[in-house]
Amino acid sequence: MDFSTGAQIAVYFILLALISPWLAKLFFHLFSGQNHFLSRPLGWLERMVYRAAGVSAEREMTAREYGWCLGLLNVFGLLLLLILQLVQGHLPFNPAHRAAVPWRLALNTAVSFVTNTNWQAYSGETTLSPLTQMIGLTVQNFISAATGVAVLLALIRGFIREQSTTIGNFWQDLVRTTVYVFLPLALLLALLLAGQGVVQSWKGDPIATVPGGRLQTIPLGPVASQIAIKQLGTNGGGYYGANSAHPFENPTPVSNFLEMLAILLAPSTLVLFFGLMVGSKRQGWILWLVMLFLLLAGLAVALSSAYGPVPACDHQPSLEGVELSCGVGVSTLWSIATTCASNGSVNAMLDSSTPLSGGVAMLNIMLGEVIFGGVGVGLTGMLVFVLITVFIAGLMVGRTPEYLGKKIEALEVKMAMIIMLAPILLILTGSALAVSTQAGLAGRTIAGPHGLSQILYAFSSAAGNNGSAFAGLDANTPFYNGYLALAMLLGRIAAIYPILAMAGRLAEKKRIAETVGTLRTDTALFAGLLLGVILIIGVLTFFPTLCLGPLLEHALVRMGILF
Repeated sequence: MDFSTGAQIAVYFILLALISPWLAKLFFHLFSGQNHFLSRPLGWLERMVYRAAGVSAEREMTAREYGWCLGLLNVFGLLLLLILQLVQGHLPFNPAHRAAVPWRLALNTAVSFVTNTNWQAYSGETTLSPLTQMIGLTVQNFISAATGVAVLLALIRGFIREQSTTIGNFWQDLVRTTVYVFLPLALLLALLLAGQGVVQSWKGDPIATVPGGRLQTIPLGPVASQIAIKQLGTNGGGYYGANSAHPFENPTPVSNFLEMLAILLAPSTLVLFFGLMVGSKRQGWILWLVMLFLLLAGLAVALSSAYGPVPACDHQPSLEGVELSCGVGVSTLWSIATTCASNGSVNAMLDSSTPLSGGVAMLNIMLGEVIFGGVGVGLTGMLVFVLITVFIAGLMVGRTPEYLGKKIEALEVKMAMIIMLAPILLILTGSALAVSTQAGLAGRTIAGPHGLSQILYAFSSAAGNNGSAFAGLDANTPFYNGYLALAMLLGRIAAIYPILAMAGRLAEKKRIAETVGTLRTDTALFAGLLLGVILIIGVLTFFPTLCLGPLLEHALVRMGILF
């Protein structure tokens, strides 16, 4: 690794550590009901949305009501996006005259963007019109991200409220997150990206004459505005099929750095925001440091593999699939950040990664994307591991487990196990079905362990609502469009509704005073316990499958056998 790459990686984490606490304070002022500097310029927009939607923003909701409102919004968004794709050929702002999207692909895409997965079995610039991209995909990027934050807010209220039957108002949480958090940040980032040359155009696609006299269509569109929220909202769906490896989405080293920083910015901020909301900064920082440790450990393995000599490449590092304007190191950092954060965007092709680099990216998703994770739901996933850790520690000492003054009892543990086991079931069952049927195997571009990795990664990405892919897999088939859509939908439901049930039960409980027998959860000892639980449950569950995929391929590549 050269000095320039090492400096970029170091500056990346330094800026993340400096900006996150500042943004966490802004979030705290916003969601704790205090005055903040955006209330005056944007307050009118918040009030206008409530009036236009005809909803009450002040009425407190039970967990059941909160879940109903969330589900209603997402069902409406799914249907709207599905219809928009099916009729886009008859709608305006379609200069290239894109035809209707086939219904299976349209359904897969609608489910994908509503669940914050942004799995793309199509190439955006040749499939969707600018109108569909803008009022369909980009709008869902905002809503799905704000939904994740709303779920986190509900869980936080479960911890900080006492003997309460309510956990907040879903519409207020959704609108405030969108208006005061994602809109300003996305506008700022979009302007910065446009200044770097990221396309933002309403013109039709120009025709260029290339050497040899051939004509080439140059696909333009409102790209910068979509890329900003795709990164900030941990969505990941690109305007172009090549995602952020496309020069119109990511033209310069500065745009690359900004997009990469935006991936982890909101998830990192929300961890520290959690500490402020529960009245203990140490709680937030302990979780933040655990996540950072896991990220850096995975990054170290991935970088070591990416820069390692490959026998078939004359013992030089492999550059296959790497965007050379970014380089091996920065592309590897992006691949780790995007899979830690449930983002799914790429600036290099994961299918061409070295086996261990691709394996680390896959493992990040399999762990439940709790290493910062998607906005809101990533932290709730980590808090599930926290509850399991205090439960195990309580069993060891014969004491009822507690966290933040609330007893962790049967319902909380059951909900936590559903959240942890559902993705495992979806990943392993879906992959087993794919490798045992001709329709599933037909999607591979190659046999052997790499072909298994392609399939395993696809179901991991879908169930974990990540959206990235080993792009060698042909996923635009009836089999994968159907089963991956089901995995995305069930994965999102299993990540959200048990959390709301848990939040409702926790809010009803009394707060217990801390005693000398209480397990402290803001210490290095607890951080070590938490790391152990994450690694034991996450790594060992998938270890046999990983041995047949990326680990076996790594051993064969070291022997000079490529796939």
